[in-house]
Amino acid sequence: MAPPRRRIETSFVAFDVMYVDGTRSSNRRVPATALTGFDGDEPAKTIIEAQDREIGLASGRPRPDIRSVARSPQKAVVKD
Repeated sequence: MAPPRRRIETSFVAFDVMYVDGTRSSNRRVPATALTGFDGDEPAKTIIEAQDREIGLASGRPRPDIRSVARSPQKAVVKD
């Protein structure tokens, strides 16, 4: 009999993103481990920009530049 699989918990922090063209994207997930340094939430913008580049390449429509990034009012999201 095979041993049971270990559960790996990964926590994410949700962010609301405002773009320069006025559009908004809610609940964009960023790994909580990326936000543990002295930079605060600044790494979230870099991670979301990388996500946007991937989305733009996959869809063929580039995303606009980010104006601001703020934490969503909800708590951290835990995915099992």
